[in-house]
Amino acid sequence: MTKLTCFAIDDEPHALELTRNFVVRTPFLEYVGGSHRVSDGLAALHENPVDLLFLDIEMPNTTGIELATMLNQQVVQNPPMIVFTTAFDHFAIDGFRVNAIDFLLKPFSYEEFLRASNRALRQVLLKTPNAEQAASIDHLFVKVDYSFVRVDFRDILYIVGLKDYTKIFLKNASKPLLSLTSLKALEEKLPTNIFMRVHRSYIVGLNQISSMTRTSLQIGDTTIPIGDQYKDGIRNFVDQRTP
Repeated sequence: MTKLTCFAIDDEPHALELTRNFVVRTPFLEYVGGSHRVSDGLAALHENPVDLLFLDIEMPNTTGIELATMLNQQVVQNPPMIVFTTAFDHFAIDGFRVNAIDFLLKPFSYEEFLRASNRALRQVLLKTPNAEQAASIDHLFVKVDYSFVRVDFRDILYIVGLKDYTKIFLKNASKPLLSLTSLKALEEKLPTNIFMRVHRSYIVGLNQISSMTRTSLQIGDTTIPIGDQYKDGIRNFVDQRTP
């Protein structure tokens, strides 16, 4: 499994500890250290570069924006990807000007933290020349009630969107998982060579389709409608697999 090394800089002890705890909970992240002061953090990054930096913006002496600018100007070798953490949303535009990959507004949840971390992981995998490594991600974690449940891609039949919730129908499961995750958020995490959005309310596992018509497709005993705006995608999928 690809692992991203992480460092955190935040002048608030509680916020720094929360970030550390979230990193430790995440299987593909490795916490290598943290600092309450920018100067100490910069020295640590000089000595041991990391993949991902969780960085507060409002700090004494030097702001997170100023530090990010220094890092982008190659003050350290191989500057890390940056996720800003702050209590002030008006810094968002400045954050993205220094190429931050995400912006977490305090107090942020683990789900928000995980979404930002997944974005960093995707960037690393996209840059990796080893396609086999990119393909090694075969699952995701979804929020179900008060925990995060692992779902293997191969087990997903189809997914139904219900406003801010989704129902994930799995092989050999008596009932679907009900997840507090939007269909759009799931679509962004699913590999497009295995899954396809076929309707505003449905994502299907392409390998699970048993038959289809111009307006619907069949997965097991379930008939799933094909939305007009998704017909071209389905047609291309069929054409690539038709002799």
